[in-house]
Amino acid sequence: MTRSVQIVERMRWMSALAGAAIVALAVGIALAISSGQLVTGASSAPAATAGGSSAPLDPRIATLAQSHPRAVVQAIVQFNAPVGQARAQADAESHGRIIGKLPIIHGLAVQTTAGQARALAANPDVHAVSLNTTVTPQSLPAARLPMMPGSQSISGDQVQTTYDQTLGVTPLWRFGVTGTGVGVAVIDTGVDGALPDFSSAGGGHSRVSVSAVDNSHATTANDSYGHGTDVAGIIAGNGNNRSDALHGQYVGVAPNANLISVKVSDETGATNVLDVIYGLQFAVTHQTEYNIRVINLSLDSATPQSAKVDPLDAAVESAWMHGIVVVAAAGNRGSATDAVQYSPANDPYVITVGGVDENGTADPSDDAPASWSSRGTTQDGAAKPDVYAPGAHIVSVLAPNSVFANPSCNCLIAGGQYIQTSGTSMAAPMIAGLAADLLQVHPHWTPAQVKGDLTSAAVSDNASLQEPNAVKAILNWNPPVADQGLTPSKLINTATGNINYSISTWSMSTWSRANGTLRAGYAGSSYTCKSCSANNGDTVNSSVSTWSLSTWATASLN
Repeated sequence: MTRSVQIVERMRWMSALAGAAIVALAVGIALAISSGQLVTGASSAPAATAGGSSAPLDPRIATLAQSHPRAVVQAIVQFNAPVGQARAQADAESHGRIIGKLPIIHGLAVQTTAGQARALAANPDVHAVSLNTTVTPQSLPAARLPMMPGSQSISGDQVQTTYDQTLGVTPLWRFGVTGTGVGVAVIDTGVDGALPDFSSAGGGHSRVSVSAVDNSHATTANDSYGHGTDVAGIIAGNGNNRSDALHGQYVGVAPNANLISVKVSDETGATNVLDVIYGLQFAVTHQTEYNIRVINLSLDSATPQSAKVDPLDAAVESAWMHGIVVVAAAGNRGSATDAVQYSPANDPYVITVGGVDENGTADPSDDAPASWSSRGTTQDGAAKPDVYAPGAHIVSVLAPNSVFANPSCNCLIAGGQYIQTSGTSMAAPMIAGLAADLLQVHPHWTPAQVKGDLTSAAVSDNASLQEPNAVKAILNWNPPVADQGLTPSKLINTATGNINYSISTWSMSTWSRANGTLRAGYAGSSYTCKSCSANNGDTVNSSVSTWSLSTWATASLN
């Protein structure tokens, strides 16, 4: 039904907007020197406040403004909470052209020059100016656990992988704790919802309840890349719904959860921060409609910035404050100095997940952090990751005819219907699935309670790894509340936990009708997305203008 984007590893492709040539120069700054060329960013330099400006200015823009002030850039501008929409737009238009509205972070996407972006950062209305940058794809007595009403029990005896047993979720399935009714948004390269592993019990319909496309260069809602389908299979794949010889062999952590596919890449897996923010905005806007309780982000930005000014961090905090559990891959940079300094994994609120190697057993006592799993301290002083989950040699659903379905890869399983991959991109969806299981049993829990439960020493089989045990987590009826003492973005109303729309009065635009294969029989949302389709295959498409594409990296295939 959709296509897959990849996150958290090291391979990269670059694509330009409107045919503009993007040249990567020394200092890691992607410069476009000649007239009309665009900067999309690939620097690893930390964020800093430009001298003389009243708001933090991305150091890549500051450096570029000194040497090439007329070079064209795409900037993400966050405005201070008291600034209304009309005033913000006027500020932006005085320095460039608005190419996108980002109400989830009280911001605008602006195409401008480096010099004008520097001038905009000096405006007291502005909170931060960032370069639109690359995004890369990283024994229980039966009497204690009654069957959940309206749910279906699943046997874990035939599962051919060990991660479900390592996490301890298989006992829950027998009592109907399978994520039933909980919506998990997979912001990625799309999900192939037509595959049998994503069907409902009996095969009546797909559990991919909606497929949204938030990338102007995407040509289909299908997963041409493969990463998103891989991730979705770990969350909610259900081989018990297959009717062939592979019946019951591979099952995700929350095998009856619903999936909301939000495709933020093009067909090659390329995307950028703007696309991901629009994906988060879709999830927040439609959380009630699709009961979106969890968001999985197996991705990271290519540029380290403080969570206090990074626009992607602001967006995930907004989703968190709206009551959605946000799970992010820690990254695959090992113990490098900047290993956990990239959004969204560096945000203090989200559940950041590292990867362990199970060493071929289902016993978590012999698990060890994978050498590639990012760990360390963020630039704001937060220790990450928050929890660990299996991330090495993970078998999941393969999107047919995708980039991942490369016949030369030695990672294809079961005649090419499944794939084995490694990375924190695989570990994060396990925790997203476990969060869905928890929220089925504890539907009124807040994100802070879910995080407190999963990070509590009381629910860890291996305290040094903070690798949650599902049974202990599910039975903890009074978990500690995480994130005490944290200060959210200044744009968030601390009384309500929402972006302060009462002050800023930022309005959402509406879907527009599309023609051809992307035409749908409805257009009733208050959100502008590139294309959105229900599980009956109908799709709507919008006329949002184009942006440049940056890249996602692929997970290790092994």
